[in-house]
Amino acid sequence: MACVIQMTARRSPLSLLLSRMRDRSPGLAASLLGGAVAAGLGLGSFAVLVMVLWVSSPYPDSGPGGALHIAAALWLLAHGVELVRTDTLSGTPMPVGLTPLLLLALPLWLVHRAARDATDASAEPDGPPPVGARTAWTGVVLGYLGVGAAATLYCSSSELRPQWVWVTVCLPLVAASAAGTGVWSAYGRPPEPVLSVLVVVPGPVRRLVFGTDARARLGAAVRAAGAATAVLFGGGALLVGVSLVWHGEPARASFLQLTEGWTGRFAVLLLGIALVPNAAVWAASYALGPGFLLGTGHLVHPLASHPAPLLPPFPLLAAVPGPGAGTPQNWAAGVVPAVAGMTAGWFVARAAVRRPASGAPARARWSAGRTAGVVLLTALVCAAALALLAELAGGPMGVAALARLGPLWWQTGGAAGAWTLVFALPVALTARAWRLRRRRRHRGGIPAQATETGAVTGAKSGAVQSTAAATAATATGETAEAGETEDAGPVAATAPDTVRADEAPADEAPVVAAGGDSPDGPADAADGGGEADGAAGRLRLRGRGKGTATGGTPAQAADTSGADEEPYGVLPAADPFPTSYPSPFPTSFTEPFPAGWHDDVARASRWAALKEAAGTPEDGAGTAPSPDPAPEPEPDAGPRPDAAQ
Repeated sequence: MACVIQMTARRSPLSLLLSRMRDRSPGLAASLLGGAVAAGLGLGSFAVLVMVLWVSSPYPDSGPGGALHIAAALWLLAHGVELVRTDTLSGTPMPVGLTPLLLLALPLWLVHRAARDATDASAEPDGPPPVGARTAWTGVVLGYLGVGAAATLYCSSSELRPQWVWVTVCLPLVAASAAGTGVWSAYGRPPEPVLSVLVVVPGPVRRLVFGTDARARLGAAVRAAGAATAVLFGGGALLVGVSLVWHGEPARASFLQLTEGWTGRFAVLLLGIALVPNAAVWAASYALGPGFLLGTGHLVHPLASHPAPLLPPFPLLAAVPGPGAGTPQNWAAGVVPAVAGMTAGWFVARAAVRRPASGAPARARWSAGRTAGVVLLTALVCAAALALLAELAGGPMGVAALARLGPLWWQTGGAAGAWTLVFALPVALTARAWRLRRRRRHRGGIPAQATETGAVTGAKSGAVQSTAAATAATATGETAEAGETEDAGPVAATAPDTVRADEAPADEAPVVAAGGDSPDGPADAADGGGEADGAAGRLRLRGRGKGTATGGTPAQAADTSGADEEPYGVLPAADPFPTSYPSPFPTSFTEPFPAGWHDDVARASRWAALKEAAGTPEDGAGTAPSPDPAPEPEPDAGPRPDAAQ
């Protein structure tokens, strides 16, 4: 017992701290492991690629250790870490900071997946609760940074070594941002973390730009800016492809000049593919106007192109326009940002005017002033996105003239925001007015669908009205107030018998319960006769699926069932020989009396359906009484119909 006490007392404070963190934060160990695995998968992918190229190379410069050092350095370069080459001809270290954006996509995706899986959110309703967001995020980031620190130490003594300043900035930033998006998506993308960033915005500016519906406006601005950024990126890639085709011979010569073996050419091809997103951003900045730098003081933009310094032969560099003043062919690149701005304006207009349902009139969500505010917010978001892409797509490739390659982030971002604001604002306001004009036109008259789906035609309305009056004589007041059948929806007994088209909701067609008036005709609820006829019509329409009304006598039911089937106006079933008639009076139909309505087969099937719904035997012996007993009449309901007889 004393030995156990002594061993417990000798436990280090670090082990006690780890045990307490494990007990208080379940899932931390799994998160740490997930982050480490994500970093290991990224390193392994780069190592496999570099080792394959090293093995297949006919003239390897170093052994397997050198290849693994290059793989670790490339993995750090993919995170934006600037490297330093020490094996130069002049002996002066040369910086390498141009990050291929396609290589950056792999670490971002791996960390995002690791953080999303670290929450361990179960799809089952009764499953265990997910791991806390802070726990999952902390574990993934710490596990990833642990492997990153080991990789930095491993390649710090090689010929291509990372700079520790960039390691301490870029590696945690990439891991933290990607893990944050992963945890956020695992929790269903709640808006609260995004809206909490708006606290740094001053109160008057926040109320002016965002208003009370900050979530809706910010979401619309982000979607519109994302669409504009996608158009700019895709347009830039299209410009690169067109320029490569235009300068096809110089590009082919530079590709063959770099190396002779198929292994080297394959490596150049992979490098060119990894740099295609960078070239697309460069071309987008060229179309926006600021252009890009091919070395210090050598600017390339649509109006003019300065002579570039002596650059190494590379296929993507062969697509750069030649030196000299710009031509109309160069100016045509301005179509790309114009289309991007119009796309953003269209997205804002769609968010400003909503359509509640299919076929329903549109409604204005924001006023014209607020729509302009959302366009301004869209321009700001688009400017921030292009500035970030421009900063990531450029970097140094040496000293002196090669100290900077690529677009300047502040110029590219400002130009993107200006183009978006100029072209998105008129498009958004015009599209908003056009969508609202369609709404006013829809409200100005009766929809064409209403005369087809919402009302009974005048040819049959008289017959329905006469049959409804006959049925109302055999019904009690309680039945007229009750109101529901198994198939038809509830109908208010106190509502007027005719619903006017201008009083009906915009997304519902007007329904005429009884009577021959058109949807534009006056309602007859004011006088007593119209009220009685309306009540009788409503009773008849609701009870059409049954042979008798509640409270009627069998004799009267037989008289009603013995009448001609024409006054019923029942729609034919989809099956020419129906066995059941579930909906005696559908709420909408296209043609009330199509062809074949009066032939013998249709009349026989229709009559059989009516008899079956009313419970009438096939031999015509009479109508079976209703299984429900007749309710007691109200004191003011008047004499019962059977007593009157």
